[in-house]
Amino acid sequence: MITVANRIYVMQEFADAFEQRFRERAGLVDKMPGFISNHVLRPVNEGDPYVVFTFWNSRQDFLNWVRSDEFVKGHAQSGTLPKEAFSQSNKLELHEVVQDSTRRDLIPEPPGGPFNMH
Repeated sequence: MITVANRIYVMQEFADAFEQRFRERAGLVDKMPGFISNHVLRPVNEGDPYVVFTFWNSRQDFLNWVRSDEFVKGHAQSGTLPKEAFSQSNKLELHEVVQDSTRRDLIPEPPGGPFNMH
């Protein structure tokens, strides 16, 4: 299992619009093989990023998603906020799950080396 954290730095005046985009998201990722869940985390401290946190059965499942037509369609509406809505570039992080307290039988994701979407 892996997690993907997309840290997105949203200017406060665009926070409501940003959150609305996720409430109205296409939901195409939900149907992808290997997708487990999507969490959108709102920062509580000023200047901290939103975190869009997804869980996947494997690294390959996530890569299949980002290389899919559904990914392009699902992200088409996210480009509707202006550039000034963001205080800096987003940062994408991938983590291999070693342990999950809710899944005692989980076999840890094997080390897959550095992450590169391209």
